[in-house]
Amino acid sequence: MSAQVYSVHAACIRGVEAQPVTVEVSVSAGMPNIVLVGMADSGVLEARLRIRCAIKSSGFSVPRASITVNLAPGDMRKTGSGLDLPIAVAILAVSGQIPLNGLDRCLFAGELALNGGVNPIRGEVAYQLLARDRSLMFVGPLSGSHVSFDGVAHEGLSNLRDIAHGVGTGLHAIRMSPTRNDCEEPLDFSDVLGQEAIKRALAVAAVGDLGVLMVGAPGSGKTMLARRMTTILPDLEAREMQDALCIHSVVGERIEGLLAGRRPFRSPHHSISAAGLVGGGRPVRPGEISLAHGGVLFLDELAEFPTHILQLLRQPLEDREVRIVRADGLYRFPCDFRLLAASNPCPCGYLGDDDVPCSCAPAAVERYRAKLGGPLMDRIDLLLDVHRPDPRVILEGAEGASSAELRETVERGRAFRSWRGLNDDEVRAKPAGSSPGDAARRFNLADDAYDALLSMAEATHLTGRGIMRLGRIARAIADMAEKPCVAAEHVMEAAVYQGRRER
Repeated sequence: MSAQVYSVHAACIRGVEAQPVTVEVSVSAGMPNIVLVGMADSGVLEARLRIRCAIKSSGFSVPRASITVNLAPGDMRKTGSGLDLPIAVAILAVSGQIPLNGLDRCLFAGELALNGGVNPIRGEVAYQLLARDRSLMFVGPLSGSHVSFDGVAHEGLSNLRDIAHGVGTGLHAIRMSPTRNDCEEPLDFSDVLGQEAIKRALAVAAVGDLGVLMVGAPGSGKTMLARRMTTILPDLEAREMQDALCIHSVVGERIEGLLAGRRPFRSPHHSISAAGLVGGGRPVRPGEISLAHGGVLFLDELAEFPTHILQLLRQPLEDREVRIVRADGLYRFPCDFRLLAASNPCPCGYLGDDDVPCSCAPAAVERYRAKLGGPLMDRIDLLLDVHRPDPRVILEGAEGASSAELRETVERGRAFRSWRGLNDDEVRAKPAGSSPGDAARRFNLADDAYDALLSMAEATHLTGRGIMRLGRIARAIADMAEKPCVAAEHVMEAAVYQGRRER
């Protein structure tokens, strides 16, 4: 028996991208077996047993010959179960059990069940984007969470037997996920009573893409406020949604909220590992900060996070991406998120409270507050003191500003900021590299605003970083008021949002 070779297009996930893989199958005389080569990990090697059972259960036969499967390129490690389907298709094609017409124009990805069923896989969005870039039709499992993209031809298989008559007749059209609007009802800021000043501060942060830390006693509403932050942000733009869908698809997270345009909200526990926060592991996968891409990363009880974990956020906050270097190369994960944090002022939580005295020793307070300092605080713009609301407001149920009202204000402010023609580098000036000398030009300070900022800097001994931070807040307030120039009143309001900060 002379050797016969056939190849099909496939892919495997590396980071948050699908990398092209060519599945080459050779059938030759020899002892009947299936040999996989090409740096396949243990998960891919297990595919041999699944493929053999799936082929038999679907009414086909496994060639009684020596089958060699090469996964090219050979210098890239292959992971995941998405290679099951292309390997099976290549075996059926090389043995003449299915027509060859059209197979070379398809990119196959899917996990096989023992009965021949084609199961969903992680990273379908990444596979589709690769198929679009290579002008191929994506052939994968029929899934209830399918996402359609312009320029991507896609067909689905429910069972391996569907391909018995080739790709032209046996495949099914993949429909868009019907769960697009089956999301939980979003939260609303109108549920939070007695915190109107904090709501406005969060709206300012949304306009200027500013980092926020809320400090207050237990029960003051910090977490309630934080969980409603995404309701005042504009819907995801097309590029942001594509990146977010790709990240969530690779990790296996639900995507219904993203499909509805809602920005992601991630709130990791303070016991999270470094790999869980910024990404890593084996295989390398994105962390919580990448899952928050385009949305909000909320760190509740900030002082409870280990210091070395918090310091990992410094570089991603500035570069808006995570770079992880491993022996097999560099991984890049986008992480353009809004940082939102909350903390008690002291271990007992009542330092500075008007009604409940603090029971902490001075040394304990100093150690606790030291955790909130350091380089990470330089990336946080607004430091808000959150006080417990008046009980009469809670009992009377007076309704404050709603998410719809705040969102309208935020959208006007962001539209005005865009109208001013500022690019992202100007809007999100990096705290560590900014020069206070160009603050007047950067923020377009009026004369009275310049005088107010100068006198405030001299009176409170602000550093250059502190001056730029105050200018960014004042500029966001002016944008929200749709004012081309920053006035003194905007600077004074910005100073209120500095809280108990070490200058």
